[in-house]
Amino acid sequence: DEEITKFISSEQQYDEIILNLVEFVSIKTEEEALDYIAKKVGITQSKEVRLERMKEILDKYLLPHIGITQEDRIDKAHNLCKLLKKFIKTTRGELGIDDKDHYMNKGLRLSGDLLLDLIRVNFKVLVSDILYNFQRIIKRGKLPSIRVIIRDKLLTSRIYSSMATGEWVGGRQGVSQRMSRTNFLDMVSHLQRVVSPLSSSQENFQARALHCTHIGRLCPIETPEGTNIGLRKNMAMLCSLSQAVPEEEVLEKLHSIGLREA
Repeated sequence: DEEITKFISSEQQYDEIILNLVEFVSIKTEEEALDYIAKKVGITQSKEVRLERMKEILDKYLLPHIGITQEDRIDKAHNLCKLLKKFIKTTRGELGIDDKDHYMNKGLRLSGDLLLDLIRVNFKVLVSDILYNFQRIIKRGKLPSIRVIIRDKLLTSRIYSSMATGEWVGGRQGVSQRMSRTNFLDMVSHLQRVVSPLSSSQENFQARALHCTHIGRLCPIETPEGTNIGLRKNMAMLCSLSQAVPEEEVLEKLHSIGLREA
C-alpha cells in the first residue's frame, strides 16, 4: 500500500487513495488480489483456473502497448498510478479536462493498419480451422493429410470478401470502396478522405464542429451535407502524415537532448 501511494504521488498524500486502500485492507497477497479481480469480472471456474485466466488477461489485454510479459506488470502498475494521479487532480480542479477533439489526441488509421487487422483476425480463423480439422481426423484414427487439414481458399476468400463488400473486422462498414474517378481532383479528394468511426445517427456536435487544430491538417470546407456532415472530412491538399519510427531511434534522440530515465 505504501508503494502504491508513493507511485501515485511522493509529494502529496491524497485522502481518496487512503480511503480506497483501507477498504481493501483484507487483501494481503498477490494471489488474493488476482482472485478478487477475477470474481469481479465474472470468471467462475476453479481458483487455479481463475488465477491463470486473470494473469493472462492482465498480460495480454491490460495496456498491451506497454508489454505482454510478466516483467511488464510493474510498468503497467506505474502507468495506472499516473492515470489515478491525473484523475484525482482533474476532479479537484487542479488540472483541466483534456480536449478529446484536439487533433493531438487523435490518430489516423491508414490502409496498412486496416489490412493488418483484417489479416490478423482471418489468420486466427485459419489456425482454428486447421486445429479443428486435425483433431477431428486424429479422433477417427486416420493419418492426417495436409490438403485435408488446410482449406487452401479459406484465408483468401475471407480477405477477398471484405475487400469486395467493405465489411471489415469489428463490424465496420464501407472501409473498402470503389475509387471515384470522375476527374483527377475528385480522385485525390477520395484518397484523402477521413471518416470518423462515430455513428451518423447521433448528434455528436463537438465531433462534427470545426476545431482550431484542424487548420492545415483537414479541409475546413469539404464535408458532405446531411447526417455525415463533420464526420466525413478530407485532409488538406498539402497535408502529410508522419510515418512510424522505430522506438529505439526515438529513445536515442531523446537521450541525446538530455532525457533521463526515472
